[in-house]
Amino acid sequence: MPAKPASRWTVWPGRNYPLGATFDGFGVNFALFSAHAEKVELCLFDRSGRRELERVDLPEYTDEIWHGYLPEARPGQLYGYRVHGPYRPDEGHRFNPNKLLIDPYAKALAGQVRWSDAHHAYRLGHRREDLSFDRRNNAAGMPKGIVADPSFSWGPHHKPDHSFADTVIYEAHVKGLTKRHPGLAPHHCGSYAGLGERPVIEHLLRLGVTAIELLPIHAFVDDRFLLEKGLVNYWGYNSIGFFAPEPRYISPGGDLDELKIAIRRLHDAGIEVFLDVVYNHTAEGNHLGPTLSFRGIDNKSYYQLVGDDPRYYFDVTGCGNSMNLAHPRVLQMVADSLRHWVEVYQIDGFRFDLATTLGRDSHGFDPGAGFFDVLRQDPVLNGVKLIAEPWDVGHEGYRLGGYGPGWGEWNDRFRDGVRAFWRGDEGILPELAGRLLGSSDLFEYQGRKPWASVNFIAAHDGFTLMDVVSYNEKHNEANGEGGQDGHDHNLSYNYGEEGSTDDLEIQAIRARQIRNMLATVFLSQGTPMLLMGDELGRSQQGNNNTYCQDNELSWMDWENADQSLIDFTAELIALRKAHPVLRKRRFMHGNHTSPGGLKDVTWLHSEGREMADGDWHDGRCLGIMLCGAAAPDIDRLGRPFVDTTLLILVNAAPDPRFFKLPEAPLGIWTILIDTTEDAKGRRFGSAGDVALDARHLLVLEHDDEGR
Repeated sequence: MPAKPASRWTVWPGRNYPLGATFDGFGVNFALFSAHAEKVELCLFDRSGRRELERVDLPEYTDEIWHGYLPEARPGQLYGYRVHGPYRPDEGHRFNPNKLLIDPYAKALAGQVRWSDAHHAYRLGHRREDLSFDRRNNAAGMPKGIVADPSFSWGPHHKPDHSFADTVIYEAHVKGLTKRHPGLAPHHCGSYAGLGERPVIEHLLRLGVTAIELLPIHAFVDDRFLLEKGLVNYWGYNSIGFFAPEPRYISPGGDLDELKIAIRRLHDAGIEVFLDVVYNHTAEGNHLGPTLSFRGIDNKSYYQLVGDDPRYYFDVTGCGNSMNLAHPRVLQMVADSLRHWVEVYQIDGFRFDLATTLGRDSHGFDPGAGFFDVLRQDPVLNGVKLIAEPWDVGHEGYRLGGYGPGWGEWNDRFRDGVRAFWRGDEGILPELAGRLLGSSDLFEYQGRKPWASVNFIAAHDGFTLMDVVSYNEKHNEANGEGGQDGHDHNLSYNYGEEGSTDDLEIQAIRARQIRNMLATVFLSQGTPMLLMGDELGRSQQGNNNTYCQDNELSWMDWENADQSLIDFTAELIALRKAHPVLRKRRFMHGNHTSPGGLKDVTWLHSEGREMADGDWHDGRCLGIMLCGAAAPDIDRLGRPFVDTTLLILVNAAPDPRFFKLPEAPLGIWTILIDTTEDAKGRRFGSAGDVALDARHLLVLEHDDEGR
């Protein structure tokens, strides 16, 4: 037998920490966790990623970490792993060294998954399904890890560091926000570079938002079934690499530094950057899914498996698998990933997709799970903003209000209550009142503040705000799933005609309802969130699940933007910033009074008197008086946030109402916001009557005790 040719790579034992591929200025240390592997091969590729140059056995195994050091390796080197071990799916093991695997700690990736049957560890179509074994090499169609160059100078950089109580979130998609912007260089459209360009930042500044929350930019995979239908995974909730930015958003000829530059420019403009992160599942799907990374590295450690039948996955995400954060190494990977984004990319906060899954173990959801403990005590992570999507699809998965101190939570009860109220549903007033004041019934415990409630009318998942007032039913036919995808609980109303219309009366009602709901978001206690495009009238033509629509259906239509709606949205945010009484640091219950005797909050009947118990059960008209001189908040320097008195009047009925203004010492009320845009600036005397049109919201100010 001929001798194996000598390797041109020197291999030293290296270290078992840090995990991943780490250049230290001399060479590169490679370290990979696998508790059940029998051998790990490091595969090195040429710059094109098409030719495998050599396979090197990682020589050491310490504390379940395989590791080795290559002194000749440099940043830019492409690599992957082949992991040897038992292939016994019925025992939870799915090792197959014929499959090239992505390093879970890869800081950058080259290429995309090019689908073929070879990506499966078993023979597709075999009568024994995943119990069979496939010997084909899949390397030609796999992304390769890139040894990252750690050098990047942030210069004299300072994060905006807004308080959570003052935060205004703008949820956006990197490509969707920038793809059609006429003010960007063509090669920057749809890219990280475009995100940092002046026209995009100027739009965010015009609105007045304090943070942009990006849909997933962790490296992700386009599902094979979508590609076969000519679609892609546009949203990106299909992660395969938790340290690597998605390469499809790098501009032609660019590199990952453009993401850091964009973040730096956003920070310089006073805008924080949050990431929507998906640690609850991966792109490898269920037991019949492909072997791309975690499954082939150590399936039994990385995933939650069915206890008495580990061939199958315990799936509470609806995506085929659930990550096993009860395992210390998997939990370490998630914490290391979060720290990486904070320290290397200077990220300011995270929104956790299906966060309930992250607190699950074999006994169910645990509010004291290791994941939550890590975030509370970690010196890097406990200073960033944390937002939970507080549910998954498993047993008792809906956990709104259950995430404890330090967490903000997406409040779908706010969304549903406000949509139902403005649609004109009966019996909504009690629900609406609780949502307007920060949902104390959900969040007022353990010192939590009103900002814990992240208030929104629309988000990426569901109707846009324009579609909430334009469609009675979802229209998801373009997704190729027979209209079965997407939820049906939209609480929407089209006001007489489905979809776009030339009827001027319907157009006017829709325009007012959009303004009513936007105003409700920004006038409520809590943290407001605005969906990308709702400020300019963006429609998805009734599709409430555009996860696979990477086209004009999902992209911002800048050319046809409703400029008056943008101005109105900016006016609302400016009003919120100008009035501390709209963003209180404590919950209001009417228990505090001003020196002049006004309660911090007073609920008013249209007759001008306080609401009685019987008034709450019937009616769609309400007044909320907020006194800024009653128990004002104190800033960091001990100064009180004294404010004026604001009166918010809402009428969701389809007919006009008169509202009698409450008595006020100085006798003058001034309209600041009018969703009909007819009466702004008008002044009214004390105890006078104000006409509320059908479906109408007004904000009036009374400077009774000064700021």
